[in-house]
Amino acid sequence: MFTGIVEEVGRVSQVIRGVNSQKLTIRAKKIMDDMSLGDSIAVNGICLTVTEFCKDSFSVDVMHETLNNTSLLGVAIGKKVNLERAMQVNGRLGGHIVSGHIDGIGLIADIKKDDIAFRYKISCERHLLKYIVRKGSITIDGISLTVASLYEDSFEVSVIPHTSKNTILNEKKIGDIVNLENDCIGKYVERLINFENNTYEVKKGCGITEEFLLKNGF
Repeated sequence: MFTGIVEEVGRVSQVIRGVNSQKLTIRAKKIMDDMSLGDSIAVNGICLTVTEFCKDSFSVDVMHETLNNTSLLGVAIGKKVNLERAMQVNGRLGGHIVSGHIDGIGLIADIKKDDIAFRYKISCERHLLKYIVRKGSITIDGISLTVASLYEDSFEVSVIPHTSKNTILNEKKIGDIVNLENDCIGKYVERLINFENNTYEVKKGCGITEEFLLKNGF
């Protein structure tokens, strides 16, 4: 598990492409301090496993499923990436609970200055938007952010200067692809509501009622 608080920006130093997979080597500094084989590292919000490492870099394998559903498909040597080590139980939870399992991708539709901050408008598919709520949490390329505005086909986040300076968001342009992970709570609630119907989709008109809450111990 992660918090969405990016620890440092790394740089891709090697890409070995397979038929439906990739091996990435990433140069880093801070996160190398206590690294071990098998550690989980969030790379642009994607939970990946360390397979090799040395003093200033580590390698991870990227499988077919991950390539199909994230922005890593087009990653190239020299590309900067957000990095975060797995959360420690005795540490502060500065962001929100992030699994590193990407739900889908979004597209940066607009970037505008807002006093000291920048507002990013992200367009995405409806199956992702249904889990996004105003003032709720969203993970963009591994960064825990708060939803500022919601639209029919997009949402906005406001990014403070510190976050912009210490992540790769300040290098993003309109039209760039970003990885999105929804807050897990909404997905679990949806699954619980629809379990007996054996479906992952919320039916029209379905809602939480007093009867439902009492039946499930609330």
